[in-house]
Amino acid sequence: MTKTDDRPCAHLAAITTVRHAERRECAECVKIGARWVHLRTCQQCGGTLCCDSSPNTHASKHARATGHPVVASAEPGERWLYCYPDKGYAEY
Repeated sequence: MTKTDDRPCAHLAAITTVRHAERRECAECVKIGARWVHLRTCQQCGGTLCCDSSPNTHASKHARATGHPVVASAEPGERWLYCYPDKGYAEY
C-alpha cells in the first residue's frame, strides 16, 4: 500500500484486517439530525462517520481529534483505504 507520491505509508501498511461499518449511518450526524454524503469507517476504533464531501466532515474531524489515521470507504462496492496524515490511498 502506498501514498499517492509512491513512498510507503506505514499507517496503511499496518492494516492487516479491514474493519467494515456495522451500521450504514454517520453516528454523529444521527445525533444532530444532519445528513451525510458518503461514509468512512475508522480502522482503529471501527466508528463510521461522514466524509469530507458531507457538510459536517465527521470522519476527518475524528481522525484529527483522536489520532486515528486510516479510514475505509463504507460505501457498497468500494474497497479502498485512506490515510489522513500521509494523504495515502490504497485499494484492497
